[in-house]
Amino acid sequence: MTDLPDTDFTQRFIFDDSDARGELVALERSYAEVLAKHPYPEPVAQLLGELMAAASLLVGTLKFDGLLILQARSEGPIPLLMIECSSEREIRGLARYDADRIAPDATLADLMPDGVLALTVDPTEGQRYQGIVDLDGETLSDCFTNYFVMSQQVGTRFWLNADGKRARGLLLQQLPADRIKDEEDRADSWAHITALAGTLKAEELLGLDNETILHRLYHEEAVRLFDVQSLHFHCSCSRERSATALVSLGLEDAQALVVEHGGNIEIDCQFCNQRYLFDAADIAQLFAGAGVDTPSGTRH
Repeated sequence: MTDLPDTDFTQRFIFDDSDARGELVALERSYAEVLAKHPYPEPVAQLLGELMAAASLLVGTLKFDGLLILQARSEGPIPLLMIECSSEREIRGLARYDADRIAPDATLADLMPDGVLALTVDPTEGQRYQGIVDLDGETLSDCFTNYFVMSQQVGTRFWLNADGKRARGLLLQQLPADRIKDEEDRADSWAHITALAGTLKAEELLGLDNETILHRLYHEEAVRLFDVQSLHFHCSCSRERSATALVSLGLEDAQALVVEHGGNIEIDCQFCNQRYLFDAADIAQLFAGAGVDTPSGTRH
């Protein structure tokens, strides 16, 4: 019996005769997991998928151990889009939205006017880094391309699409001068590669396999495609983490919270809808240093 094909992966490729590399991402199961947690309207689901695709591409590009966090914020109908993707390639996401203000044909500018995009790298060791750019592109693809134009010298372009069932993305990035030394020739080569990628239609990116996409775009180029790297949905919430948050309140405040909430503190994970319950006995046990394993457990 053969294994089922992986539906969630990135795949890198390189141009043998140009100083450029690329990466493709496909997300189905993890995208479905994220959308299953909340009743997202179609435009919200689309943007969330595109942001998931971007995070998946960036995790391979940035080369770090830790967590990558993408946050798009605005005062519009979608005040927050948030994706977390670890260097272990575990991904989760959520959105906040006002369904009454979302039109089916709304653009990014309609949904997130005057928005900002924050990219945070939180490494397991070393210093946390954050970069911010305005959401002033027509699409999220444009915004990520703009981010790299502003923050780094290396040429980087994004193409992102999602349709509620599949999220896909293509990234192209310039490499240091090696095969092409002349600056003008190098610029021409990069312009040629990105112009060809710009002919890719959304339905092609969403519907075709990677080999077919690369053949359609670059059948006259020497392109090498590497092995796939899997990703999957995973929420890092836990009863222990929720307990740690309660401990940070202090004993008196935690006890008062139990009384205020009628005998049970409920801590809900916004990413996966898991609910963690803590009663007075849990709080006493927790602050006595006896841990959090009690019959109260969790419920959905």
